Amino acid sequence: MSCQRSALFGSVVIAFLSIGAISSAADIGGAPYRLHPGDKITVGVFDDPKLVPQEITIGPDGRFSYPMIGEVNASGKSVEQMRGEIETRLKKFIADPSVMLAVVDVRGNIGYVVGQVNKPGPIQMNPAINVLQALSIAGGLNPYAKADGIIVIRSSKGAQNVLGFRYSHVVGGKDLSDNIELESGDVVVVP
Repeated sequence: MSCQRSALFGSVVIAFLSIGAISSAADIGGAPYRLHPGDKITVGVFDDPKLVPQEITIGPDGRFSYPMIGEVNASGKSVEQMRGEIETRLKKFIADPSVMLAVVDVRGNIGYVVGQVNKPGPIQMNPAINVLQALSIAGGLNPYAKADGIIVIRSSKGAQNVLGFRYSHVVGGKDLSDNIELESGDVVVVP
């Protein structure tokens, strides 16, 4: 029976390490992916049969619960930061924990494209996209769009900021600085 359990745990670890390779490949331009509410992660502790890898969904408040350590705030933290925090908190119970953590689904990293596009609605930013890419995902501008009136509404610490986007400059290669990387919760408005 214990031989079967060891084989099963080994299979889970191999599958988990494969998932970890996917999440580390998701880093863009050297910037690590930041966790968001709604993201799914897999967390486990190597060589501890009580803490085998399990899939966890980060709650709407950016938190999740993990055995032995309770509530953990994950929102805005990188995978490495989260792994380190869990290891530190587990050291009270386990001598030298080796935590495995991987992002398996980025459903919390959502932006929105509204207005005069062919497919308005939420878009999954896996893991990060810029304004032009978001417009492409939304099916492009429809014939009624005012291309140079596009704005990005970004909420930050309770305030909303409006960022301009001059479509003709970006697609013409004149001013690519307008083609900003979107953040979770951003709304691209196409008048």
